[in-house]
Amino acid sequence: MCGIVGYVGHRPALDVVLQGLGRLEYRGYDSAGVAVVDGSGSLSVGRKAGPLANLAAELDGSGRDGFVGTTGMGHTRWATHGAPTDRNAHPHSDATGAVAVVHNGIIENFAQLRAELEASGVELTSETDTESAAHLIARQYAGDLAAAVRAVCRRLEGAFTLVVTHADEPGRIVAARRSSPLVVGVGDGEHFVASDVAAFIETTRDAVELGQDQVVTISADGYTVTDFHGDPVATRLFHVDWDLSAAEKGGHDYFMLKEIEEQPSAVRDTLRGHFVDGRIVLDEQRMDTQELRDVDKVFVVACGTAYHSGLVAKYAIEHWCRLPVEAELASEFRYRDPVLDRSTLVVAISQSGETADTLEAVRHAREQKARVLAICNTNGAQIPRESDAVLYTHAGPEIGVAATKTFVAQVVANYLVGLALAQARGTKYSDEIAREFAELEAMPDAVADVLGTVERVRALGRDIAGSKAVLFLGRHVGYPVALEGALKLKELAYMHAEGFAAGELKHGPIALLEEGLPVVVVMPSPKGRGVLHSKLLSNIQEIRARGARTIVVAEEGDDTVRPYASHLLEVPAVPTLLQPLVSTVPLQVLAAEIARARGFDVDRPRNLAKSVTVE
Repeated sequence: MCGIVGYVGHRPALDVVLQGLGRLEYRGYDSAGVAVVDGSGSLSVGRKAGPLANLAAELDGSGRDGFVGTTGMGHTRWATHGAPTDRNAHPHSDATGAVAVVHNGIIENFAQLRAELEASGVELTSETDTESAAHLIARQYAGDLAAAVRAVCRRLEGAFTLVVTHADEPGRIVAARRSSPLVVGVGDGEHFVASDVAAFIETTRDAVELGQDQVVTISADGYTVTDFHGDPVATRLFHVDWDLSAAEKGGHDYFMLKEIEEQPSAVRDTLRGHFVDGRIVLDEQRMDTQELRDVDKVFVVACGTAYHSGLVAKYAIEHWCRLPVEAELASEFRYRDPVLDRSTLVVAISQSGETADTLEAVRHAREQKARVLAICNTNGAQIPRESDAVLYTHAGPEIGVAATKTFVAQVVANYLVGLALAQARGTKYSDEIAREFAELEAMPDAVADVLGTVERVRALGRDIAGSKAVLFLGRHVGYPVALEGALKLKELAYMHAEGFAAGELKHGPIALLEEGLPVVVVMPSPKGRGVLHSKLLSNIQEIRARGARTIVVAEEGDDTVRPYASHLLEVPAVPTLLQPLVSTVPLQVLAAEIARARGFDVDRPRNLAKSVTVE
């Protein structure tokens, strides 16, 4: 969850670190802290509960004289062990103040380690699991910080990224990772470590992937990477294909509003390069066509918004490929002992590529000899590296915690996977696949058309912001859209919101209807799924009969719903399976506007962070 940045170079480290933390605060904003080592070996630490602005204000108020140096690191926290207080904020130090550690993840055996330290007379001052690591590294240190970090990492259990500095080694930072994100930024006479390339994108777009159980030492002149036993390991340099402007608000009040408007580009960029010489191609495919042809069952595993995109994948893959598909919450997948074998394809969807539950689902699938195809927005992340094939969504950085453009990009990627399977299995002719891809290529313009009509959605959001709850209904691919609409409202406006399959309305949820309750209904096309359209029309009449307000998302020109809609939100007519790409957009805008009307920060909803890197 947390945001980490480390820097060694020729510039004042405090300024570089604070700037990097500002771009990583979406990963956690319960507290923030910095540590700077000066050239004479003096280590200064500052930390403060609350958003990064609190720390910056304290540093400005107390003076920055103690934070002079060109080696530094910082942390913005999403709390796990211990409340978000000053004393639980990172960095954590040992008793002498020589070592400083920042940490992302959970050290699962910290209770045992803490008891060991306390039994030896060490007094711990925080409730965190991180502080134990600081004391252990200090005890292990014998003039070689990297060796000390490696020795401690071999004792740690769980998922973690550690970034460590020592007063006796100015000009050097050591970092380690296991199942938690960490990337190296390669500059000219300066190097970075960070949770995300956004931390250093203003300086360099060249980065190095770190693998599982690896330790990196950075200095101004270079970097070295080893495993936890000190053996050198090969690394891969990659170039980030977006720049600083993509990580900034660009004149918008919130990142989320900017990212909603970027969705036509996200769809277009995700499609680019995936139809070559009349065939669907993936980014990195380490499975041959025969292996795809041999697939007899598909599992889609994901969490949160990505799971909703996976539900859309189920409809598309089953329709196009005539394969059974199960969409599974990654957090439940391996615990129910699913039936997997060499003919099973597991599609793992994760924006960050580091989602802990999805990563463990991938590992479980690989252990059962299933093939894994990853859909990811982050180049070089752990889930793609551990998968047999990868399809990258090219949505660019998404800073708003609630997913918007990454959701539509994932949906598009799911369609590409479905077409790739249909191509390999021969369930669609080449001209049919070309026609489906052409329809996908038309979707950026359709999404742009929706964005041109959202002012009335914003007005509606302000109008219903005082409601105590909102219900969402849909059928077929409209059902995952309803779930996603409800999730956005929960995340942003802290309202009770529920999404239902509309056919379930009379099986319980209808009891929730009351006078004035807003109910959002996602209508299918009257042409593509006529029978479902008429059934949902009946649902709308049932809702109105009980005094609730009907907010209907319907295809342009569908006049049959107009008499029964308290509020009609029209979207372009598109093929049935592709409708989520247009019908989701007004629900994103609605949730954002309700949140703003209720006085909430849509970029930083409470208790949430962008990447869930702990189970």
